[in-house]
Amino acid sequence: MKAQDVMARDVLTVVPSTKIEVAIGLMLQRRVSGLPVLDAKGKLVGILTEGDLLRRKETGTSDRHRSRLLSFLLGPGREAEEYVHSNSRDVSDLMTSDVISVNENTPLDEVVTVMEKKRVRRVPVVRGDVLVGIVSRQDLLRALESKLTGQPHVSASDDAIEQALKATLAEPTWAAGSNIGLTVQDGIVTFNGFVYDERTRTALKVAAENTPGVKGVVDQLVWLDLTTGMTVP
Repeated sequence: MKAQDVMARDVLTVVPSTKIEVAIGLMLQRRVSGLPVLDAKGKLVGILTEGDLLRRKETGTSDRHRSRLLSFLLGPGREAEEYVHSNSRDVSDLMTSDVISVNENTPLDEVVTVMEKKRVRRVPVVRGDVLVGIVSRQDLLRALESKLTGQPHVSASDDAIEQALKATLAEPTWAAGSNIGLTVQDGIVTFNGFVYDERTRTALKVAAENTPGVKGVVDQLVWLDLTTGMTVP
């Protein structure tokens, strides 16, 4: 899937001259945590998020107590910048100008990687410099829900299930080091043998449940604790 497959296209936006009280009202009314900022030509020039509004004089959260030495080292420009951020009422003074964005054809795994690395909740989607949508965590959840609820029941022979599951288990390293056997009868997968990490047991169950045609899983595995030499059914 790509960004264009899950992005919201009806995006609420503001302009740099918007007053922050108006922007806050829109965020509360529409229940969004961020607003893209566009110039007169529709170009994405910034984004205003809840995080940009945390340090404000109105709520008594703007004071940053630091030593005189640190203030001297940071310079008056830094303090002036912080004053503007906590006192200005224009979106242009509070918004993040260095916006992280993706294009319509960006694969979803790359979008998620951007979100994780940059620690952001939403990523604007642009065509050139023009905003065409936005992908938020909520959009990803909706896509996941749609995939999970839309999966049809698939019939498969026991042999096909066994071959598919063995192929799946041949790839991950967590399965390679264990002594695992499996059989399939009437769509029911039965695991037997030894695992050396209790977490492998859960992973095997998940792998089986995600194999088309599987109707159930029976766990007859024994956990061999290598630190104590004890076995746990």
